[in-house]
Amino acid sequence: MAEMTPKQRMVTALDGGQPDRLPVTTHHVQPYFLGKYLDGMDYQDFFDAFGFDAIRWVVPYKADASRGEYHDPAQTEIHPLDLTHRVVSDEWRIEPEPIPDPEYRTTRYRFVTPGGTLSMVLQGNAYTDWVVEPLIKTPRDIDLIAAYVTHPKCDVARVNAAADEFGERGLIRGHITYFDIYGQPGCWQDAVELVGTEKLILATYDDPEWVHELLKILQERKKTFIRSLEGARYDVLELGGGAASSTVISPKIFDQFVAPYDVELIDLAHAVGQRIVYHTCGGMMPFLERIADMQPDAMETFTPPDMGGDMRLAEAKQRIGDRACLIGGFDQFHFFTGCTPEQTRAEVRRCFEAAGAGGGYILCPSDHFFDAESALLRAFADEAHRCVYA
Repeated sequence: MAEMTPKQRMVTALDGGQPDRLPVTTHHVQPYFLGKYLDGMDYQDFFDAFGFDAIRWVVPYKADASRGEYHDPAQTEIHPLDLTHRVVSDEWRIEPEPIPDPEYRTTRYRFVTPGGTLSMVLQGNAYTDWVVEPLIKTPRDIDLIAAYVTHPKCDVARVNAAADEFGERGLIRGHITYFDIYGQPGCWQDAVELVGTEKLILATYDDPEWVHELLKILQERKKTFIRSLEGARYDVLELGGGAASSTVISPKIFDQFVAPYDVELIDLAHAVGQRIVYHTCGGMMPFLERIADMQPDAMETFTPPDMGGDMRLAEAKQRIGDRACLIGGFDQFHFFTGCTPEQTRAEVRRCFEAAGAGGGYILCPSDHFFDAESALLRAFADEAHRCVYA
């Protein structure tokens, strides 16, 4: 088989086909890792330096002036890669307030509307951010979201300009829009960040109609974004999130509160010509067929047991490998640090032998990594290059 470009290789796998060799990439390259281990190497230079098939993230929002929307003048940082510039209006203003804290970067965000003000508090460190005070504190807080939240659209021209610039280097990847400041692409997963995991799970028993009402509000916002994607030259967009894994919720909650909302988003994305990868970090085995039934083009992250997941990669391939591309399965915690290159190579081979048969598989760490040894990263990519299809 003739050698493929990185883009051809990964698109072939996304479509369930067999490429020239095993595609190898990573979900994100964390700024912490680049700064600590690679002297601040450029994000895109990383892929070339270590032999990964590249991914370019880009999620530029377009404000709908006819709805009185505009890009947020209070947003002081715009990620240079994904280009996301949040959308506000005179009726949905976001006001950040730094809060002194001796240990963590802490910020209160106020969402100011004509009907009242909502607020949430985020904390962060060098690794990541997290919610310490959810936005939704009383059930009828969702009325303010329904009445005033903006509905960002995709800036198709900017996506396509990025695709032209990136060419055959790799995939153009994005995600379905999520709630301002902090959220997740999936409807249930987005709601978890606004309400809190335990509180939302309990609400599915105590007040299920309220949960459905919230999910519909969030889903409508996502539908606006998806409808605007027609003509955008994405290779794949992410939906889902870890809060809908089997290590967090039951199959019953998945069936009643996750699948009915996200399957509509997947169908709509397909109708406008987009591929979807469904992201589930944590437990997946009880949900494999449930996720595949929603007909995403790909599924990730297939987290192995030694990292807190439940993945049996060969079994997953056997059960749903003909229904969706599999992405992930590699244990980055144990094989990017503290082992020999030979052990890393053996883990690559294990993944390839478990899930690579016939194609439809992309080797990838099971979600983010923050620490990694350069020699092991090179062994990871190089061994993948050696995993060729006869």
